[in-house]
Amino acid sequence: MTDDIEKKVYRGRIKVPYKHTGGAYVERFITEIGKSNKILGVKCPKCNKVHVPPKMICHECFEKMDEWVEVQNQGIVKGFTVVTHSTPIMPLEPPFAYGIIKLDGADTDFVHIIKESAPEKLRIGMKVKAVFKENPRKRILDIEYFEAI
Repeated sequence: MTDDIEKKVYRGRIKVPYKHTGGAYVERFITEIGKSNKILGVKCPKCNKVHVPPKMICHECFEKMDEWVEVQNQGIVKGFTVVTHSTPIMPLEPPFAYGIIKLDGADTDFVHIIKESAPEKLRIGMKVKAVFKENPRKRILDIEYFEAI
């Protein structure tokens, strides 16, 4: 090709609709939350750690995990960050927190919303429990938030 050839540029947008799946494990995890208000994890056959949210392969042993176990809908806060500013996509009106929660019966941490109107009451180590949506939509937000107990 030579530089004498005229180059044409067409500007525009291409719409690419798609669906994203979290895979069979996340699908079952979210379905059980919406269907029965149960939080499930998977247990590693080698190290016996329970992973929530579930993963197909243990990140420590690299073993395939297929033993499903129910964990409690409550746990302790291991860390958090407080949201004080609102945007149209926020799941709740601020203030609220995103927290790292270790559910009772699980060995891994779970990140979710903690609803607390007085953020100064939030503490690492505090106990929280899940509040489930009345009308689930098969989404992770079928656990609407966690609240202090």
